[in-house]
Amino acid sequence: MSLRIVVCVKYVPDATGDRQFADDLTTDRESVDGLLSELDEYAVEQALQIGENSDDDAEITVLTVGPEDAKDALRKALSMGADKAVHVEDDDLHGTDALGTSAVLAKAIEKTGYDLVMCGMASTDGTMGVLPALLSERLGVPQVTLLSEVSVTDGKVNGRRDGDAATEQLEASLPAVVSVTDLSGEARYPSFKGIMAAKKKPVESLDLDDLDIDADEVGLEGSWTKVDEATPRPARTAGTVVTDEGEGAKQLAEYLAGQKFI
Repeated sequence: MSLRIVVCVKYVPDATGDRQFADDLTTDRESVDGLLSELDEYAVEQALQIGENSDDDAEITVLTVGPEDAKDALRKALSMGADKAVHVEDDDLHGTDALGTSAVLAKAIEKTGYDLVMCGMASTDGTMGVLPALLSERLGVPQVTLLSEVSVTDGKVNGRRDGDAATEQLEASLPAVVSVTDLSGEARYPSFKGIMAAKKKPVESLDLDDLDIDADEVGLEGSWTKVDEATPRPARTAGTVVTDEGEGAKQLAEYLAGQKFI
């Protein structure tokens, strides 16, 4: 028996770049380099570890929704060790919100086949963190989210969730949806061998017709949420310099109080 793991990943603008909004108030992805969301790397890593520790053969598929360049995110995950990839690309997807994206991903996951769906705790661009719960609802399976430790044994997924006040041990029967945090373990770096092998791994391309989704259900017009206004981040200004001539501590305290830091 093979354990089928699908890892949902996202191609996001580089957080170190100058990120902006486009004229239609969607994320401008043309003016900044993109990459595999760092938080999704943890999900790929944990999927690989589950596969390595499984008594059954494991097949790990990475899945993304995005433009042509989103294939770069898939290649990174494949070079880490995933077996194959699925890329959902369609011009009508531009501007799709989290609810619409969850519908597209759920259809693609069902088409691919799965026992376990894994996600990062949030994307590094939208940072909403709602996708795992939405996928769980659409697929009709349990969700075990925000795990810092995860394993699969005897047809069940087990994990530890660390909260501010308590630590929980959670369990759910497969199939299930899981999300992992950045405390789950550092993601591996792709080896040269892995990078070369990734070039030969299959990448399946799907569009809305393949998933039987109408264009008016997604995109800007089909979104349940809308950005009405966006203001560019102000340019960075010179900081306040406190010259200590005997009253430096007092000036620093007054500044911190004025900024409501103390």
